[in-house]
Amino acid sequence: MSVSHDHHGYVPEYVPARETNVPPPPAAAPKKPGRDRYLDLLRSLALVRVVVYHLFGWAWLTIVFPSMGVMFALAGSLMARSLKRPAWGVIRGRIRRLLPPMWAFSAVVLVLLFAGGWNIGEDPDHGGTWGLVSMANYVFPVGAPPFPWNLGDKAGLLEDTWPAQAAGPLWYIRAYLWFVIASPLLLWAFRRLPWATLFAPLALTAVVGTGVVTIPGETGNAVSDFAMYGSCWVLGFAHQEGVLARVPRYLAVSGSALVMAFGLWWASGHLGPDGWDLNDIPLAQAAWSFGFVVILLQYAPSWQELPGRLARWDKLVTLSNNRAVTIYLWHNLLIMATVPIIDLAYDLPFMEDESWSSALDTTYMLWMTVLVWPLIGLVVVTVGWVEDLAAKRRPRLWPNGAGRRAGSGAGGRRKAGGRRRSGGRRASA
Repeated sequence: MSVSHDHHGYVPEYVPARETNVPPPPAAAPKKPGRDRYLDLLRSLALVRVVVYHLFGWAWLTIVFPSMGVMFALAGSLMARSLKRPAWGVIRGRIRRLLPPMWAFSAVVLVLLFAGGWNIGEDPDHGGTWGLVSMANYVFPVGAPPFPWNLGDKAGLLEDTWPAQAAGPLWYIRAYLWFVIASPLLLWAFRRLPWATLFAPLALTAVVGTGVVTIPGETGNAVSDFAMYGSCWVLGFAHQEGVLARVPRYLAVSGSALVMAFGLWWASGHLGPDGWDLNDIPLAQAAWSFGFVVILLQYAPSWQELPGRLARWDKLVTLSNNRAVTIYLWHNLLIMATVPIIDLAYDLPFMEDESWSSALDTTYMLWMTVLVWPLIGLVVVTVGWVEDLAAKRRPRLWPNGAGRRAGSGAGGRRKAGGRRRSGGRRASA
């Protein structure tokens, strides 16, 4: 409307504004549903960090980027989004997509174990009826699958601890499976008691991860893993449900900083065999991962496309996300596979020259780092398509999104007295 005032300050009668025929502006088109490329980028960084950690074993990497906490949080976010559909169908679909890639990996590991002379019936740690029953965990990993801690000769092709290193990543599949099964109940609890559900796993870690209560064997490891990363999984719920976004940023960041500081303080008094490696300190790992993930999600943009210079990595980010299970399962075995391949160089004629042999000794880790990535690429091509079959998609050899985009617009230490190197670290990352 229009209102005029005279010089005495008198307000005259209401004069309606002149109507116009200008149509209202069109409503903004809703964003097309799709993947959040920020979350995809985080998952790719987490996978790269896991590979580098298992190559070099640098304890500080567990502080710089706690990749397992990040991966569980991202998985929890996707699970919460999927649970808008009936829960049983979601759980069945997640399990169906998880198991076939694990079966392919388990088959290779078992062939190598049996070819190496392992007989579970004679294994002092896994013999008897229970040992045979536990073999079912290679098919459906509700518990830890059996494997020998030592097999072969220390001076052999690989260190005799290679079975533990090769089968190590299966702990993640077990933990992921239990989180998937528990997610409907966890999400129900989170929607009713969000803060209690969010912090309960941290409290449980303070009990089972510090020795206050000790649960023996693999049951204890499973409970500890579930507690240690449970808050990160529930943080994924908080991100997906919008609860985290409603917390003032200054409060979320300052609170996270305090939790992370507590984690480092606890770690300083409970250093493990590898010093500041948080994988050996459950409560520190849980606290640090929780605070780190809160900050990552609090500042999370919503990217449908990678912006700016990050766009050049789009194909690799797409590929690693489409083959995340394959890469995680196989990377430790592939790190170890670099050892006999590189050792072939010692048989070359010119390697009799001590200077060449010393040069290879000095750069051994570099060659392992260079070689593991094409080996990962080879496995992606060879068995990665199993992930597509599991997801009921058309099998693809190299799913980096190139066609879609175009259409739319652990290394160990040198052995004393020998040339061979150990091939990796435990797979806890």
